[in-house]
Amino acid sequence: MPADDTPAMRSTLGAHAILMVDDEPQACKWFARLYGNEFVVLTAGSVDEALAVLSQRGHDVAVLLTDYAMPARDGVALLSEARQSFPHVARLLVSAYADKDVAMSAVNQGHVEKILEKPLDEALTRQALREALASSQERARERALLERRAATLRETLGFLAHEVTTPLATVQGYLSAMRERHRDTPEGGDGVARIQEHKPGDVLFMIEAAQRRAEYAQSLVSTFVQTARDAYQSDSAPSLRASDLVQAVHDEYPFDHDEAQWLTSDLEADFVLPGRRDLLYLVLCTLVKNAVLALRPNPPPQPNVHIVLGREAPAPGLPLQAAIHVRDNGPGIPGEVLSRLTHEPLTTRASAGGSGMGLVFCRRVLTSLGGAIVVRSEAGQGATVSLYFPPAPQ
Repeated sequence: MPADDTPAMRSTLGAHAILMVDDEPQACKWFARLYGNEFVVLTAGSVDEALAVLSQRGHDVAVLLTDYAMPARDGVALLSEARQSFPHVARLLVSAYADKDVAMSAVNQGHVEKILEKPLDEALTRQALREALASSQERARERALLERRAATLRETLGFLAHEVTTPLATVQGYLSAMRERHRDTPEGGDGVARIQEHKPGDVLFMIEAAQRRAEYAQSLVSTFVQTARDAYQSDSAPSLRASDLVQAVHDEYPFDHDEAQWLTSDLEADFVLPGRRDLLYLVLCTLVKNAVLALRPNPPPQPNVHIVLGREAPAPGLPLQAAIHVRDNGPGIPGEVLSRLTHEPLTTRASAGGSGMGLVFCRRVLTSLGGAIVVRSEAGQGATVSLYFPPAPQ
């Protein structure tokens, strides 16, 4: 392998290079020549030069190997600074026997992970570099995983807040309407509150609709609270069956009027779902909501949102996977929107408060589980959103 890498390689490899620091140019050349056949080697002749390399290419550097005795500032000072600014970098120190006490002190203080004695033994050094590189890359993976989890958590909480706010805003609207219709009773009256109806039954409708939305918001919050509790338990999450998830949507989603009758399901090809209930429940509720909203403006004679469990390949040549399909017989999705729908926040309901983040959120949840989401539609022929799940571990 060459002693340096190209920009194209840097963009795809992540942290992978060894930065060797020594104030003797000949030592740097010798190191690059000897170990460059296995590692990508960068070199620097001083602490300041090494920090400059890290500043420019810190995302490339996985291992920092520095001599202890250098003019101006020594190797321990460099490793100490690298520890603060580049925590993913593995830190190795090269020292002569006379510097051993100082080097051991650096190890005890956590600035250095391993000491190599001069003169370097090739076999021992290669093994140390391999171990340090593996350790650095593992730290980088763990850090990336934590960052992805944190990003997913932020997005999930934001989307959950939106999903809870929408029904609560409707509840507030109904309560405000009933307050406006409240009529004061005369003094000494019969103690019966009076609310004026615009048409028979509309007050009861508002009460029932508000109750359904409050219960739905409560179900979302409750399932996330349960997940937070489960996170502190060592036992694995209980198995979640796809049929149970669909039934929960049947029971808990706040349909208006007779819209609950639009939802039908075929649950014969049941299977165990990966992941936790909260995210998958929110995903399925989002898909049902989108389907209902697509049907609502101009419903066909027999409006239908049909949930089907099955097993099929997401695309030709791919293996069979467990899937949940949500189909509607609405107007379909325009072609110019369809290809971008799960990759960017697009909405055809901006005037009604749509943000377009629903399918983007669903895609990220499925991707985090190792699955996929596919949207199929033809103008005037409705739409089908398919959730594909990875094969269960054997």
